[in-house]
Amino acid sequence: MTDTDLCIIGGGPAGMVAGLLFARAGVRTIVLEKHADFLRDFRGDTVHPSTLRIFSELGLLDDLLERPHQKLHRLSARIAGRDMRVVDMSHLRVPAPFIALMPQWDFLDFVADAARRYPTFELRQNCEGAALIEESGRVRGVRTADGDEIRARLTITCDGRDSRHRAGLPVTVIGAPMDVFWFRIPKVAQPDNETMGVFDTGTLFVMIDRGDYYQCAFVFPKGGAEKIRGEGLDAFRTRVRKVGPETATVDQSVTSWDDIKLLTVTVDRLEKWDRPGLLVIGDAAHAMSPIGGVGINLAVQDAVAAANILAAPMAAEDDPDPLLHKVHDRRIRAVKLTQGMQKLAQDAIIAPLLASTAPLDGPPLVAKLLDRIPLLRRIPAQVIGMGFRPEHVRSPEARFD
Repeated sequence: MTDTDLCIIGGGPAGMVAGLLFARAGVRTIVLEKHADFLRDFRGDTVHPSTLRIFSELGLLDDLLERPHQKLHRLSARIAGRDMRVVDMSHLRVPAPFIALMPQWDFLDFVADAARRYPTFELRQNCEGAALIEESGRVRGVRTADGDEIRARLTITCDGRDSRHRAGLPVTVIGAPMDVFWFRIPKVAQPDNETMGVFDTGTLFVMIDRGDYYQCAFVFPKGGAEKIRGEGLDAFRTRVRKVGPETATVDQSVTSWDDIKLLTVTVDRLEKWDRPGLLVIGDAAHAMSPIGGVGINLAVQDAVAAANILAAPMAAEDDPDPLLHKVHDRRIRAVKLTQGMQKLAQDAIIAPLLASTAPLDGPPLVAKLLDRIPLLRRIPAQVIGMGFRPEHVRSPEARFD
């Protein structure tokens, strides 16, 4: 049995950033990660300007950007065959006005290394938080899959949208009209970053430029994965090749269905994020659509807000329970606004597009305005790059002698 101040279930972006910030404040912190390492096929590799600003405030930005990454300043779209510029983040007033395309295992390794500088931090890998320890109506810690008990003054769960530990908390299901196949395609040429979304009759396809390959998202109607698989791999690759010249090399990388990962899109949110001794943040509190790639960054903002509100009181040995609701109160508006915009895009653009059979008349007016008036591209850049109510680091850094 282990006694600690804080036990965090889940070593993803929210869990690792929370672990860093609480340990930095002098709170004895244990992070549980069920895998032996971070080397897995993550779908989310986008670190947005709002998150990069957090690391700048911690004095870690330069070191973070020494890890392998590509800089994405602008986003393009091909709508009804016409290439258009729609987002420009280069004018954001932040230390790093771009999205860093960084393998998530590199990002998490970096955060873990930064957290290990503090004697109050411990990362336990290959250690799954299997069940909550509950006594007298309060969560008292975590029981691991191998039977160990970790007793903690506070438990934070941020182990994803399928977290069993959020059971019993009220949830609002928003839903999504689509699912996504993720896969890689080698690049034919190596021009400047060519990340773009392709919108056409019955087609929504995203290509994220990762240097020598595209990370691709093939979007299709909800529940349609088995139908597509039933048509055969050759038929699928033919559909991908029709997207444009960039996808001509799909046969080189997609040689079986094992090369394609299914993302079942879920959009929901908990209406209450806490109960005595327990706080839920990140995807476990609010599953986001992949639209805008903002899920990681919202999770990191949750972690920063949690540390801002709780770390100093916990370091002073105060009871965290009366403060837990403040994390939800601080973050829920940003979550609702983001999910509201995602639902608007789903209902007004994605669902009709995927169901369409007639040729598109051309780009919509809003896309034409963004393409023609560069100043307007700053508006979606602010929403995507910074989000709603981005956080600043206000938790303390303890002195360790």
